[in-house]
Order: sequence, then C-alpha cells, then structure tokens
Amino acid sequence: MTIRRSPIRLAIIIALAAPAVAVAAPLVSLDSAVYVERLKPGAVRLLEPARQLKRGDRLVYVVSWQRMAGDGGFTVTNPLPRAFSYQRSAGGDEQVSVDGGKRWGKLEALRIGERIATPEDVTHLRWRVAPEQAAKGAGRITYSAIVR
Repeated sequence: MTIRRSPIRLAIIIALAAPAVAVAAPLVSLDSAVYVERLKPGAVRLLEPARQLKRGDRLVYVVSWQRMAGDGGFTVTNPLPRAFSYQRSAGGDEQVSVDGGKRWGKLEALRIGERIATPEDVTHLRWRVAPEQAAKGAGRITYSAIVR
C-alpha cells in the first residue's frame, strides 16, 4: 500500500503551526551587507562594498537586526557559503556549526571525526540575542571571512 501526502493537507498543517511559532517569537527584520577590507599605503584599512571578489579577500559581514514586535530574545543564524572561510566574530559570543547546523558550539569545542574543527570547517554561525538586548530594538552583528 502506498501512502500519498496531499499538498493541500501539508499546507493546512503548516498554516496551523506557523501562527504558534510567530506568536512565540518576536518579529525581527534582518538586513546584511558584505564588505571587502582593503589595505592602503600607510597601513590604512578601508571597507569597500563587495562587488568583485578574489581569492584571499578578507570580508566583513554586517548583519543588522531590528525587532518589529514581540517580546523576548531571538536567534540569528547565517549559513556560510562554501567559498568563504570563517575567521572570527566581533563580539565573540557566536556559536558555530561544522555539520550544516545539526550541532552547535564554540569552534574550539567541536570535532570532525578525530580532529578538532578549524575555521575552514564552519558551515553556519548563530548568535542568540538576549531579551534585554532585543528590548533595545535594533543592533548589529559583525564577523569576518576570507575568500577561499
């Protein structure tokens, strides 16, 4: 016997579940920008909008968030494109995943098989915005990566 799932039934289940998730979490707007860090003569560092990338370029991501409604904290999760190698986060309070978002932790605490995970292994990053920080209404998260 074959069981076929109805797309309409699935849509109804999703529609019924979605409001509970939306009500339980604050409504947050996210915007992101990517910059390339350039070194100019005299050791001057400039950030330029990322238009063309080449191997070895150092990138700076800026994720801006704004809480539109709701109470409490929330989590911001960013997948890291395979072409980029994670370097560090400005706040140092991020968690990373090296397995596509299944397990999370500090980079130095994660393993891939028998070895300790490295920045090149990072697939996703996430930050937990605490309720007291979210109550401020807006904020920024920054992190850097290098083009492989």
